[in-house]
Amino acid sequence: MSTDTTVYHPDYYRIVERVSNGWLFKKGELFYTSLPFAVDMSDLELLYGISKLQVAVELRKINGDKAGYYLADLRNKKYYFCGTEVEDVRLKLRSLGIGRNDPMENES
Repeated sequence: MSTDTTVYHPDYYRIVERVSNGWLFKKGELFYTSLPFAVDMSDLELLYGISKLQVAVELRKINGDKAGYYLADLRNKKYYFCGTEVEDVRLKLRSLGIGRNDPMENES
């Protein structure tokens, strides 16, 4: 498994990590937008009509507040537990039809 922690996903998904003292919304980097103006991609209320607190409440419901990585589909208001490793996020995204295996990686 690669040690690369880069995970590519649509802008309406957010990766959130549950740690002992709260929820960490992972900062992403936008590499493409079709919008003709600048938008703060961390402003969830402006973009999707939901606050970070509301997202945390929904995430807490799905896995009993356990530590690990979660996905929030903000457009469709769906929430998923991925697992405890970054690779689990990639696997969950693939199970949702997002992404693909790197064709340059040698799978042995």
